[in-house]
Amino acid sequence: MTHPEFTSICPLTGAPDFGTITIRYVPMDNLLEVRSLRDYLTGFRAREILQEEVVNVVLDDVVVAAQPYFAEVEGTFNFRGGMTTRAVARSGQDPTA
Repeated sequence: MTHPEFTSICPLTGAPDFGTITIRYVPMDNLLEVRSLRDYLTGFRAREILQEEVVNVVLDDVVVAAQPYFAEVEGTFNFRGGMTTRAVARSGQDPTA
């Protein structure tokens, strides 16, 4: 699942961070509802949080909500301050690898 319009607020500068959040997971018994996931990710718009922290928080919440065999969250944040940021966090062992 990809959310290409992710936004949050940098806690250091107060400037908005824009990026794409991609969630990949191998479900066990539970699936994530797409509309609920979209609403959850939209909830970060006014939240002051570092880009790398976003990826870790989303991963933790996906693992709690879906209890998947494997989950991966990737955040690719737009160019700002001279660089782009790509952060990836994983939980579990990918059974497809």
